[in-house]
Amino acid sequence: MAQFTVVVTDLGYANYDPEREQVEAIDGDLVTVDCDSEEALLDPTRDADGLLVRMAPVTRAVIENLQRCRVIARYGVGVDNVDIAAATEKGIRVCNVPDYCLEDVSDHALALLMTCARKTAGHDRRVRKGEWDIGASDPIFRTKGKTLGFLGFGNIARTLARKVHGLQLNLIAYDPFISEEVAKQRSVRLVDLDTLLAESDYISVHAPLNDQTRHTLDEAAFRKMKPTAILVNTSRGGLIDQKALAKALKEGWINAAGIDVYETEPPKKTDPLLKLDNVVLTDHAAWYSEESQVELQTKAAAEVCRVLTGQEPLSCVNAAALAERAGNEEPADDAGDQA
Repeated sequence: MAQFTVVVTDLGYANYDPEREQVEAIDGDLVTVDCDSEEALLDPTRDADGLLVRMAPVTRAVIENLQRCRVIARYGVGVDNVDIAAATEKGIRVCNVPDYCLEDVSDHALALLMTCARKTAGHDRRVRKGEWDIGASDPIFRTKGKTLGFLGFGNIARTLARKVHGLQLNLIAYDPFISEEVAKQRSVRLVDLDTLLAESDYISVHAPLNDQTRHTLDEAAFRKMKPTAILVNTSRGGLIDQKALAKALKEGWINAAGIDVYETEPPKKTDPLLKLDNVVLTDHAAWYSEESQVELQTKAAAEVCRVLTGQEPLSCVNAAALAERAGNEEPADDAGDQA
């Protein structure tokens, strides 16, 4: 009988050979299920020692139902579908893979930005319809000398900053957790959010999604942006109020947007963004390349195996909270009642 059971909660990859190889090497069984709801997750995860999670909702109810779990690893950077507070209360490590797709997401963000700036998607549609109207329907502005603002300046944004230096853009960023030194090393000027909104010709979103950042870009924010501004989001859909974005695009508060992530995925057929010509839409594909997928699967499984074999994971998002919780726990009183 295997020593460990690791459950893949929801499927999405061609095979799970990278995970199976690592789990079996530590005398474990890899079990794959495909659950998309809290209720569906309860039974197959109950006795798991570790979970590998893609998009499944690992809620408080799911976590409180876990009997043996020591680690939950998310396939990806964001962990907003895992109740981290509940996991911390149960002493479960929550891990992510923060460095698997830096090149891929930054490539995709740049592709969306240039598609919007040069209007290539619109021109493609018009040429296919037999139209030939250079500059007639939507003016195009030169990119050189424009200002690119980063909403969040983590690893992906820094990789994108490296790639765009040759475009001769001015680079600014809003990120309260980044030091001036880190920004200066990449020739980026740190600014507050209002300055980012007002000065940026292009804004690329790279912030994490949490209660503090949800709907950072709302109707008030869009009204502060330039009417020629272009917005790109390859991070999390919830960072943007999607109804406000559609209104801003339709009424010309901003010029265009390139969107890879949505508040509801996939977007509903009634989503107003689908009807707008000044938005370029992709299907949460920024992370993907053949190389990044194998890297993601390998690194996520490695985190689970590290924890189950008594090692420290490389990226535990609740490490500080677990340490604080352990420090606050009072030692057990073994003396018993005194007569």
